[in-house]
Amino acid sequence: MKYLSFIIVAALMVAASGCGKTSTPTPVPPVTPPVVVPTVTDTFPGPTYADNYISIAGWDSRAQWNLANVHDPTVTKCGDYYYMYQTDASYGNALDGHGHYPYRRSKDLVKWDFMGTAFTSVPAWVKDSLNNKRARMVPALPAIDNPSYGYWAPCIRKVGNKYRLYYCVVVLDPIVGTDYNTSWSERAFIGLAESDDLATNVWTDKGMVVCSEPDGLESYIRNGGSDWNAYFKFNAIDPSFIITPEGEHWLVYGSWHTGIAALKLNAATGKPDKLETINDYGVRIAGRGNISNNRWQALEAPEIIYNETTGYYYLFMAYDELSVAYNTRVARSRNITGPYVGMDGGNVTAGAECWPIVTHPYAFNNHTGWVGISHCAVFQNPDTKEWFYASQGRLPKDVPGVNASNALMMGQVRSIQWTEDGWPVVMPERYAAVPKSTITEQSLVGNWEQITLQYQYQVIQHAVSVTLSADKKVSGGVTGGWSFDATTSLLNINGNKYIVKDAWDWEAATRVVTLTYAGLTSSGVSVWAKKLR
Repeated sequence: MKYLSFIIVAALMVAASGCGKTSTPTPVPPVTPPVVVPTVTDTFPGPTYADNYISIAGWDSRAQWNLANVHDPTVTKCGDYYYMYQTDASYGNALDGHGHYPYRRSKDLVKWDFMGTAFTSVPAWVKDSLNNKRARMVPALPAIDNPSYGYWAPCIRKVGNKYRLYYCVVVLDPIVGTDYNTSWSERAFIGLAESDDLATNVWTDKGMVVCSEPDGLESYIRNGGSDWNAYFKFNAIDPSFIITPEGEHWLVYGSWHTGIAALKLNAATGKPDKLETINDYGVRIAGRGNISNNRWQALEAPEIIYNETTGYYYLFMAYDELSVAYNTRVARSRNITGPYVGMDGGNVTAGAECWPIVTHPYAFNNHTGWVGISHCAVFQNPDTKEWFYASQGRLPKDVPGVNASNALMMGQVRSIQWTEDGWPVVMPERYAAVPKSTITEQSLVGNWEQITLQYQYQVIQHAVSVTLSADKKVSGGVTGGWSFDATTSLLNINGNKYIVKDAWDWEAATRVVTLTYAGLTSSGVSVWAKKLR
C-alpha cells in the first residue's frame, strides 16, 4: 500500500516513497530571493508563473498558486469552468488543517484559481467501518480510537445531472502493534460523495464503495521489513470511473497489491450491489510480472477512458515509485475487463510489461527537468472533443539553491494527440492555449531539441540537439532524412511519424511560441522535441 510503502520503501528502493501519497517531506522554507519570472513574447501573453514556487507555497499565498501544490489531479467540467481536485499534498504541508481534497478551477486550463477544499473532516463511516472489520477478524482485534488518516487521489465525474466524487481515505496505523516491520498498514477505503453543482461545493456523502480486503493468502503478520507479499487482494486506492457505451458503470482501482481491479457498480447508487465474498471486490485487469505469486507490484493510479473514435478502452497506469521514477504507461482493450494489450502485443492483464511509455522523467536544456510525472487524469473538452493529460511534475532531487526540491509539485496539463493506429501521444510542452498557426515545411527547418523517453529507472532522459535542414536532411544527435505532410501535420523522420503542434517554450529564458513534435517508435517509446527560437 502507498502509505505503508512510504514508511518502508525508502530503505528498500532508495526513494522518497515506494508509492506513498501524502508523506511529502516537510521542509523548512529557506530565505530565498524573489523568483525571477521570465518575460514573454509580445505577440502572445503566455503563462509567466515560475516552476520554483517556494516563495508562494504557504497557505496565505494560495490566491497566487495557480498550479502550485498539485498532486494526483482529477478534472471535469461544470458550467464554464474546469474543476481540478487532488490529494492532500503540498510543499511544507501547507494544506494541513484546512480540510481535504483541495480543488481549483479554470476557464482555459491555463489560469487556475484555488478555491479551497471539498471536505472539512473525515466522514464518520470510515472509523465505523474500520473497527467493524477489525472486530470480525480472527482473532478479533481491538478498536482503534483515534485512527491516523491520509486523504488521497479522488476521481471526479459527471453522471447524469450529478457530479460524483470518488475519494480515498487511508488508515495509516499498523494493523497490529506499532512496528511496520511486523505488521501491514490498516485498510484503505474508497467513498462516494455527490454534488448538484461544483460551484456550490456542497456535497452529500454516500458512504463506502469498497475497501482493501484480505484474500486470506497472506497473514497481516509480516516477516520483517523485506516481506512484500502483500496482505490485501486489491488496495482500495486510486479510483477511476467510467460509463461504458452500453451504460454500465465501472470503478477501476488499485495500487501495488496484486494489481489493478475493475469493479462493476450499480448505476443508480454508484456502488457495488454486494461485497460479500472476495470475488465481489472486482476482477484484475492489469498486473506487472508474475501475477500468480508476485503480490507487490510496482504499478498504481489507473485512469480509464473510452475513445469513441477508435472504439477502445485505454488504461493509463503509473509505474514505479513516485518521487523520481514515476512514468506513465497505457494499454487498450475492446472490453472493459480486458484483456488489455500493449503496443507490442503484450497481455498486460496477464502481467506483461506495458508499452508504450507516454511520460517519463525528462529535461530539455536550460531547465532542471521534471520527474515524478504520472498518476494522470485524462479528460476531454466537451465542446471540441480535444483530449488532455494532467498530472503533477516534481522538480528533481537536490536542485542547487532549492530546499527539498523534490517536494515541489507543480500541476501540469498537456495536450493528447492520437497516432494513425489509435495510440495516445502526450505532447512535450505544457498546455498554454497557444493560437494555432499554419505549419509548413519551411516552419520546421531549424534547430531542435529532441528527447527519447527510453525507460530507465530513476534516470532523467536529456535532450540532444537536432537540425532539420531545408534539403530534408537530419543532423546532430539524430541523423537521416525528413519529410512533412501538411494535411495531417505529420513529420516523418527515418520512418517514424511525429505529430507537430504549436506550443509554448516553458524552458526558454524568454518564453516564446514555438513548435513541438511527438510520437511513438515502433517499440513503444515516446519521442518529444521542441524547436528553438
